[in-house]
Amino acid sequence: MTASEKLVDLLHLTGSMGVLIHDPSNMFYLTEGYTGEGFVYLTAERRVIVTDFRYTEAAEKDAPGFEVVMTDKDHPASKRLAELCEADQVRELRYESNFLSVDDYEKLRGALGDEISWIPLRQAPQKIREIKTPAEIVTMRKAGAITSEAFEAVLPKIRVGMTETELRLELEYTMFRLGADELAFHTIIASGVNGSLPHAVPGSRKLQNGDMITMDFGAKVGGYCSDMTRTVALGEPSAEMKKIYSTVLRAQAMCEAALAAGKSCFDIDRLARDYIDSQGYAGRFGHGLGHCVGIEIHENPRLSPACHDTLEAGMVITVEPGIYVPGLGGVRIENTCLVKENGSEPLTTARKELIIL
Repeated sequence: MTASEKLVDLLHLTGSMGVLIHDPSNMFYLTEGYTGEGFVYLTAERRVIVTDFRYTEAAEKDAPGFEVVMTDKDHPASKRLAELCEADQVRELRYESNFLSVDDYEKLRGALGDEISWIPLRQAPQKIREIKTPAEIVTMRKAGAITSEAFEAVLPKIRVGMTETELRLELEYTMFRLGADELAFHTIIASGVNGSLPHAVPGSRKLQNGDMITMDFGAKVGGYCSDMTRTVALGEPSAEMKKIYSTVLRAQAMCEAALAAGKSCFDIDRLARDYIDSQGYAGRFGHGLGHCVGIEIHENPRLSPACHDTLEAGMVITVEPGIYVPGLGGVRIENTCLVKENGSEPLTTARKELIIL
């Protein structure tokens, strides 16, 4: 079953119902390859990409199972949508209320008239995307392998006096050299006291002897992301930072081992949180334990105190506990993992023990 067929089936579409997709990630997923602009229109029987001249050839190539309709000055997107709905006698149109701007919504609704009911999709495509297909897993495994290999390749290049920005560029170049199509997200490099910032922006700070260096990065391959964090020491770290590292490492290993279909996202997050608190670092782990990964770097469900969803086989999710102490530094260790019926498999495989450079 294709991705678009899964959505049609989930929504129980009949002849009078249509679906309108603007979110680029959902467009890519449902067409199984199209990355241009415009929108996707679906009915029980029809699959259409509506876009302008710049992308029509690409749409025909990337999504051969879809009809391609071109917009132009006299036939803007709103008019093309109205024509499609009229031809298909659509009376209910499901749309992405979480994505479409108010201005665009009002423009489209005005073009279609009051006879069509607009119904929020409530992230139905994202729900389907939670369970990865075997083909998606193959692609994500490749992204994870590139990310892991890049980490090992960059270690010998880390040196005192190098700036965080220089390390970031070295790491990103290495991922591209190894076959990444894109970066999965903006690389985080946090050295020394900057390590207390979970989403630190790499800057001009120079690496110093004794620094702990947190590197959070990922390759994107075939439209799918990888996400990995490793923290290394440049020279001998302090006793306190060693304790923090061992605490984070154990929390990460415990939670990764606990992943399996049927487990509660809340319970696995609590496992890490309780252990870190018990080691004297209560309040120093302030973010969720992890998030699903796929076409986007942050997908649902999440390992967090706010999520009570149940894990299912085929989900790909991160496990990334951290401890952050202002004025001292921080440590985060993260793997992207494939959830299975009776456990999990890390898709990022670089070593996790403390590396002292």
